[in-house]
Amino acid sequence: MEYLNEISQMARSKQTGIKVIYESFYILREAGGELAGREVREQLRSRIHFSEWELEVSAKTGYLRWEAIFSFYSVDSVKAGFVRKNKGTWYLTSEGERAMQAGAVKLFEAASTAYRQWEAANKPKKTTVSEAPTVVATEQFKRGSLKDLEDEALAGITEFVAAKNAYEFQDLVAALLRAMGYYTPFVAPRGKDGGIDIVAYQDPLGTIAPRIKVQVKHKPTAAVPVDDIRSLRGIISRDGEVGLFVTSGRFTTDAESFARSADVHIRLIDLNDFVALWQEFYGKLSDDDKSLLPLRAIYFLAHTD
Repeated sequence: MEYLNEISQMARSKQTGIKVIYESFYILREAGGELAGREVREQLRSRIHFSEWELEVSAKTGYLRWEAIFSFYSVDSVKAGFVRKNKGTWYLTSEGERAMQAGAVKLFEAASTAYRQWEAANKPKKTTVSEAPTVVATEQFKRGSLKDLEDEALAGITEFVAAKNAYEFQDLVAALLRAMGYYTPFVAPRGKDGGIDIVAYQDPLGTIAPRIKVQVKHKPTAAVPVDDIRSLRGIISRDGEVGLFVTSGRFTTDAESFARSADVHIRLIDLNDFVALWQEFYGKLSDDDKSLLPLRAIYFLAHTD
C-alpha cells in the first residue's frame, strides 16, 4: 500500500475509508468484476491489517469500526457510478476501473465529490458529515438511500446464513418449505442420504403430485457445478416428481442452463432467492422456525409526492 504515507496525517476514519474502499475495488476486479458483498468484507478482513481502533465494536450498531466506515463510504462509490449493488452482489463498473488508475486517494476524493453532488441535487438541506468515528454509523442513515439500507440488511442476513453449518442450513430450507405450505416428512439426518436431503409433499400423505425431491448444498463462497444438477436429475422420476436444488452460494452458468433444458422440472434457488423467499413467507413460519433466522421489520414513512 504505497499510499499509506500520503494519508498518514489525515483523520483516522478517512484513512480507514481510503484503505477499505481502494482494496475492495481490487477485490472486485480480481473476482472478475462481481462478488457477493459479504465475500468482499471477508477478503478485507484477511487482506488488511486493522488497528485496535479499527477493530473496536460500536455499542450503537454492533459493527466493528472499520465495517461501519466501509458501509458509510461505499455509498459514495455507488453514487459515483463506480460500484453497483444488487441483491447483495457488488459489481465494479468500467468507470470504477478507470477511477482506480488515479490511485487510492484520488479515487476516494472522486467518489466523495460525486456523493456531495448527488446530495445537493436530491436533498433540500445539505447534511454536514463529520469525520469523527462516533458519527459514522448514525450518519450512514442520512447518507444512504432506502436501497442502500436494504442492501446492508441483506448483507447481514446472508452473513448470518453463511455462518450456519450444513445441517442448520438444511433445517432452514425445510422450514421455508413448511411456511410455503408443504409437508416435510423426510429431512436427512447426519450421514449418507442417498442424494436426497429433503422430501416435500403437498398433502400429509404425499398423494398429490408433484412431490419434491430437494438437494441442499451449503457452500456460501462456491458455485454449484452442472454435475451436481445432473446427479439430482438422476434421482427424479418423470411420474409426479420435481427437483429442487437450494444452495447458500450460487450456480454456474452451465448448471442453470442444464436445469432449464432438463426433461423434468428442476428449480434452482441460490442464496439471494432463498433470502427473498424467507422474507416473503416469514409471517407464515412457526415460532420455532422463525428462531432459526429471526427477522425484524422496520417501517419508514412513505412519501407520495
